[in-house]
Amino acid sequence: MEQSQLKCAVVDDSRLQRLAIVKLIDEHSSLELVAEWNNAIETKNGLLDTQVDLLFLDIEMPILTGFDLLDDLENKPHIIFVTGKTKYAFKAFDYDAVDYLRKPLKKDRFNAAVEKALSMSRLGTEAAPVEDDDYIFVKSNLKKRKIFLNQLKYVEALGDYVKLIMEEGDPIVVLATMKSFEAQLPSDRFLRIHKSYIINLDKVERYNSRNIEIADEKIPLSRHKKHSLIEALNG
Repeated sequence: MEQSQLKCAVVDDSRLQRLAIVKLIDEHSSLELVAEWNNAIETKNGLLDTQVDLLFLDIEMPILTGFDLLDDLENKPHIIFVTGKTKYAFKAFDYDAVDYLRKPLKKDRFNAAVEKALSMSRLGTEAAPVEDDDYIFVKSNLKKRKIFLNQLKYVEALGDYVKLIMEEGDPIVVLATMKSFEAQLPSDRFLRIHKSYIINLDKVERYNSRNIEIADEKIPLSRHKKHSLIEALNG
């Protein structure tokens, strides 16, 4: 079935960042660029006479933030946040964002976010926060915490617990076995490479026959997992 085309706009106070997003939009057959704006005030005025289905929105902008803009809009298009920082991720999904992309953008991650927007548009549904496999809830210190999987670097066994090593912030310790925790993770994005380690495949920077490297941290690779790692990374 032929995909519908979404009219989209880019909001970012950096011209270079807008150009990077516009290039990805131009390369996607299901997107039509209808506007570029460099701040929230321009955007609010522009939306009065421009039909926009999907807004690629920066958060940190002068005078009014992307959140301020959305607070002022009565009729909101689908939103994909594009920002250089992860600290806004939890707040972003309070605004029913389709997705949250971190600069610099990667084409495959951009296209995956667009596919979510296209699916929502076809179904005529309200934007859902994220797909089920984009986050999980874990129990830590007697509280339920939402863990965004794109921020999880790797998991380390810690006796009767597992330790989650995140992109930012302190590790999170969870009462669970490696086997039970592994079952919660999407197998196409995470791989157990050692009896004590599960890694996020997207975070792998280098590897050899004994170790893989994630953010300059060396993690041991079991000999019998080498083939699985190579297959997963090449797949």
